[in-house]
Amino acid sequence: MEHYYSNQPTSESEERILEYKIKDKTIFFLSDNGVFSKNHVDFATNLLINTILNEEIKGALLDVGCGYGAIGITLAKFFTISLTMLDINQRALGLAEKNATKNKIKDVKIIESDGFQNINKKYDIIVTNPPIRAGKEVTYKIYSESQNHLNENGKFYLVINKKHGAPSTIKYLKELFSNVEILDKKAGFNVIKCKK
Repeated sequence: MEHYYSNQPTSESEERILEYKIKDKTIFFLSDNGVFSKNHVDFATNLLINTILNEEIKGALLDVGCGYGAIGITLAKFFTISLTMLDINQRALGLAEKNATKNKIKDVKIIESDGFQNINKKYDIIVTNPPIRAGKEVTYKIYSESQNHLNENGKFYLVINKKHGAPSTIKYLKELFSNVEILDKKAGFNVIKCKK
């Protein structure tokens, strides 16, 4: 059974259109087999997006593990940002590119990268719904690399479920960042904001 963290999904392609209603907008995303949350924007991602919409966001934003682009593209519809999206999954990247075009996102870069491997600049904002199924080593590397790739006063947002190790994740984040805050909690999920 392959998971969404595969570089080249082997499941047969079967593209579909998802309708995502948020605030006063309806956003359409193209999705497919072999990508995370292929049938709808999942609960955790939706919670993360809605929480960030209450924040002040501007500058260069990096969406780590972007999938078909739900987080980055939605935030670009609400905020004036320069958007970069990365993923290891080639099918997801193809979808993210189509979705950025479909949603008229102009200032966007899409990069194939295993974590931060192909990232050589810093950002004002980094967001992720981390690939929990890829394992703790992968997700913790994303957290530490996020800290390294933030500009001064940069912010890192993530969402994680209590049963997937939110308490130990928060403890680890406090070793990396000067300020760690839980912005929201719903159904076991924590939306966490870290400041450099």
